Amino acid sequence: MAAGGHSFCEFKGVADYWTLEVHGRRSEKAAWSYPEPTEAFMAIKGYFSFYASRVDGCWVGQERVQPQPGDFYGGWISSRVVGPFKGGPGTTGW
Repeated sequence: MAAGGHSFCEFKGVADYWTLEVHGRRSEKAAWSYPEPTEAFMAIKGYFSFYASRVDGCWVGQERVQPQPGDFYGGWISSRVVGPFKGGPGTTGW
């Protein structure tokens, strides 16, 4: 369900936030989406991104993936994703 609030990315446009409710458990603003992304990012229209800190886990196929360090980015690290990763301590200056 829509959670209210928006943010702006100079590349993707305006993001909307979403509350996740599963089996009676609720996580406020656990996800975000770009309902009208910029032309360059039109491929992400209709998809949701989830904060790792606000869900119990994530799987890509049969692999349980690991959350990317930090809470600013919603990335998930799989065996096919190679770092370094921005978001952990000391990486804000990239």
